[in-house]
Amino acid sequence: MKNTKSMKLAVAALAVALFTAQPASAAVSLTGAGATFPIPLLDVCKVGWATASGNSFTYGAGGSGAGRSASDKGIGDINFSDTPHTAATRLTTVIHIPVVAAPIAVMYKLPNSQILNLSPATVAGIFGGTIKKWNDPAIVADNNRTTTTVVYKKDKDGNVVKVDGVAVVLKTLVTKTKYFLPDHKITVVYRSDSSGTSGNFTNFLRGMAPTVWTKAGNNDFKTSFPGNINDSANLGRIVGASGSAAVTALAGKSMYTITYAEKNYAVAAGLKPANIKNAAGNYQAPDAGGTSTFLGAATADANGILTFDYATKEAGAYPLGIVSYALVDTKAKNATEVKSFLNYLLSPTCPTTKPELEFTTITGSLYALDVKQIAKITG
Repeated sequence: MKNTKSMKLAVAALAVALFTAQPASAAVSLTGAGATFPIPLLDVCKVGWATASGNSFTYGAGGSGAGRSASDKGIGDINFSDTPHTAATRLTTVIHIPVVAAPIAVMYKLPNSQILNLSPATVAGIFGGTIKKWNDPAIVADNNRTTTTVVYKKDKDGNVVKVDGVAVVLKTLVTKTKYFLPDHKITVVYRSDSSGTSGNFTNFLRGMAPTVWTKAGNNDFKTSFPGNINDSANLGRIVGASGSAAVTALAGKSMYTITYAEKNYAVAAGLKPANIKNAAGNYQAPDAGGTSTFLGAATADANGILTFDYATKEAGAYPLGIVSYALVDTKAKNATEVKSFLNYLLSPTCPTTKPELEFTTITGSLYALDVKQIAKITG
């Protein structure tokens, strides 16, 4: 997904104008609900937007399912879902705007400071219950080998440097790794609520390891699980929790656990994010550069829904990069303020406020798509 520099400058200028040109007396309180994935970014950016516009945004979590339900009922101004809302209940005037982008991390707790390398087939085996111990030959093979990793250039503030919407590669590292893996059972923690994070995660497993993860991706992890999750062998070893904060907190309480969530939850929970093998054969960290590169290979339909290319051979692609869709009614009653906040989320000011969260700045043709979608909101 690429775009010309002149177009980038034009749409950037339009975005700034849209979110700053607010009359001082027009204070509006926007609301929304849904996916937990964008919460860290929303919490940071709604403060800056309030300062710039004089308006406010209040967001309630509940998972992507809650965001889709609120959208169906016409509740709230901007709801979020990490997977497309294609059900028949969706209002025909509601559009998808992929304004938030970041990586899902596979994160774990082991008594070792090294970073794990995991292939999609190995991840599928772990979460599908066929790989039960940390010293399983598949995990050993992923971590006792020569690996290649692409490292992206960052500026002095820690933000990934991009040229014409493309993340700039700083260097490529070739490393020989050796990892001592314990003879201990793996405890898997999954999202028990209807979650777009689960939907994206299981779509990745199905897309990159179809012979291991044999069922279609689903927002309900248990529905997508390739075997019988209630089998006696899985009881106490594969456990669920509701919401990203809860799954990471649960995983962080005990050693030898593994889960999936937005990367920014890892540090608070004392978990480490694994490097994931992409289709080019490289093991990439869940960072903004790899996410941007992966999303750059996606295609979009007229409704703003992306189709990810798990087979992309982009050397630095992190294959668990995802977007969170703003579900917005084109006939929104607070159309001006809704457009203002969405454009603020898209502006570099938003994700670069806290680059350590690893939310990526949306650029190139994906940015142009978002601007086109936002323009459809007329009230």
